[in-house]
Amino acid sequence: MSASDRTIQANFRLFYFLIFWALGGLSPLLSIYLKEEIRLSGSQIGTLVSIGPIVMVITQPIWGMICDWTGRARTVLVTALLATGGIGLGFLFIDEYIPLLAVAATLALFQGAIIPISDTLTVNYAMQHRLDYGSFRLWGAVGFAVAGFAMGWLAERFSLSVIFYGFALTLWLGAASARQMPGDRVSLQVDLRSGLNRLIRMPRFVLFLLATFMVFGPIFANNTYMGLLFQSSGATVAGVGLGFLLAAGSEVPFMKMAGAWIRRRGALTVTLFAAGISALRWVFYFFEPGILWLYLTSVVQGLSTGLFIPAALMYVRSLAPEEAKTTAVSLYTAAGIGLGNWFCTLMGGWILETFDIFTTYLFFGLLTGIGALILWIVLRLEERGTRGADPVKSGSTDTKKDLSQTRGKAFQ
Repeated sequence: MSASDRTIQANFRLFYFLIFWALGGLSPLLSIYLKEEIRLSGSQIGTLVSIGPIVMVITQPIWGMICDWTGRARTVLVTALLATGGIGLGFLFIDEYIPLLAVAATLALFQGAIIPISDTLTVNYAMQHRLDYGSFRLWGAVGFAVAGFAMGWLAERFSLSVIFYGFALTLWLGAASARQMPGDRVSLQVDLRSGLNRLIRMPRFVLFLLATFMVFGPIFANNTYMGLLFQSSGATVAGVGLGFLLAAGSEVPFMKMAGAWIRRRGALTVTLFAAGISALRWVFYFFEPGILWLYLTSVVQGLSTGLFIPAALMYVRSLAPEEAKTTAVSLYTAAGIGLGNWFCTLMGGWILETFDIFTTYLFFGLLTGIGALILWIVLRLEERGTRGADPVKSGSTDTKKDLSQTRGKAFQ
């Protein structure tokens, strides 16, 4: 490997570390800032935070068109990073609910470009050089986990406003790193009409999308409400960061083991197991466990989220016909990371205001339990030979390649 290649690869790892540091430093503490500093109600927090996923789902295809039209994806990425960091600082100067909604929506507008464009540039480079995309993206998981602890520690010693300075600074450093990325002309367009009619006529695919909505929603909404959960059990702001470090950090080793588990048991079985673990964890939090139990059970996130995300993506790709794989993945992402995240974050805030944070997690647990039941139904359909054995279980070459590209997806 030449010195130039080593420099490029190190830059990719640095980029993901910085970008997910920004996200990991903001996510667990934003709800605490909105509650303690701005004095927003639970429903207001839920509405404000939930607006991001919907805006990103709507605007990501637009960013794809911009990249295709300009032919300068790297320049678009740098612009989005600079703009997102600057808009994030806007939270420091506004303390009214409606203007904060406008800032959150504008932030999501530009933030929605970051992950799709950077992932496309990275995957293209990895494929050209026969490298493992996961070896780059895992640094994002590291940055996300460490940032929660570091920013919690800083917020405890200074003030919660530090999370916005950290968010902007690391995104701007990420923009400097993005300028060094190789390649510029890439296509991010997805033709949602391609194969759509075939997909919606597949009962298992439709059921799996519904299950993804119910399981993924609480997983991503937890990033918003976990800080309030820990505080309600007596944790300091720094303690919230420690909990986030344990939870997010636990996903990395399980994602590394996910491939072997999927090949041995099948992707669908792994998703069912992971969903069941998630449901039990959320319901357990309803019983108001002490702070020590919260710390101990936070590492269960690796066993649930760290397995569910790669296994679910593998199942979707294996289920869809070849000409509709891209469409299937797009629908799966929109259902879980977009709509599921929006719905659970919004409802979680309403339940928080009406009842308490522990009831919010009961709602997460019941919803995830229903999702697990739907996965069980899909599994039974598989066992009856509706379409044959799960292709993922065979451990085909394409499956192994796809699996290497899913590591770190928990932190989108």
